[in-house]
Amino acid sequence: MRSDLVAAVRRFNRTVTQRVGALDDEYMASGRPLAQARLLWEIGPDGAEVAALRARLGLDSGYLSRLLRTLEGDGLVTVGPAERTGGDARVRVAALTAAGRAEWAELDGRSDEFAWSILAPLTGQRRERLVTAMAEVERLLVASMVVVQPCPPSDPRARACLRAYARDIGRRFDDGFDPARSNPIHDEELVPPAGVFLLATLNSEPVGCGAVKLHPDAPAEIKRVWVADTVRGLGIGRRILGDLERYAATRGWTIVRLDTNRSLTEAIAMYHSAGYREIEPYNSEHFAHHWFEKQLPPAPG
Repeated sequence: MRSDLVAAVRRFNRTVTQRVGALDDEYMASGRPLAQARLLWEIGPDGAEVAALRARLGLDSGYLSRLLRTLEGDGLVTVGPAERTGGDARVRVAALTAAGRAEWAELDGRSDEFAWSILAPLTGQRRERLVTAMAEVERLLVASMVVVQPCPPSDPRARACLRAYARDIGRRFDDGFDPARSNPIHDEELVPPAGVFLLATLNSEPVGCGAVKLHPDAPAEIKRVWVADTVRGLGIGRRILGDLERYAATRGWTIVRLDTNRSLTEAIAMYHSAGYREIEPYNSEHFAHHWFEKQLPPAPG
């Protein structure tokens, strides 16, 4: 990683933490440090599951528990089993008390005022530039928070991704999608050494997947590349594709293939831009209209 890029990120972090008041003892004069105020905001008037809060904020269990105990001690939050609201008793839920809702409303108002204080010193054109730049930074930061790693295809999160994949292409294919008419893919084909299934997660929630089958004495085959609508356009699909290619290359494969449907125009564009060339059909996949192949570069080392 280039040192000038690292230095630029560090400068940006210092400027943002100072401007948003992250170093202040009281966030936006609320009487609370930033961590407590942010947690109160995330719980919100509708409440939230503790596990979801932990994933959303990236906090470890111990720190989150201490923050919740502080808010409970101040009479702003209650924490208890979801059975109180007719849910699963094993799930813990945080909810705002009447005092908590009042403080949340105050925090909401001060947040609007604080945002205005950032925009007010700028001219109209500079405000638009800042907001546009913020939106781009937010998108790129979200992309950097996505984790892509191997996952057993039998894992519930992998199953959830594959169901979402089937629903998505079922809506987009001209004649729908019937898994029974598609070439089968068995779990044992997507675990090492036969292949791998990659799962992409954002705040521990599955948002994408992809797999590669390492055929003996034949090119590797990429299957089931899918990205959720919530992270489309962030380069996650291209990242999964690249990781699958590298996985095959490091295990000695020099060629990778895939097939796709004509309705998946974004995927076709991605394959072209990633260096794939269209070839003659190499399988009998019922839903395929295009077949692609790519020569893989030698793996490092």
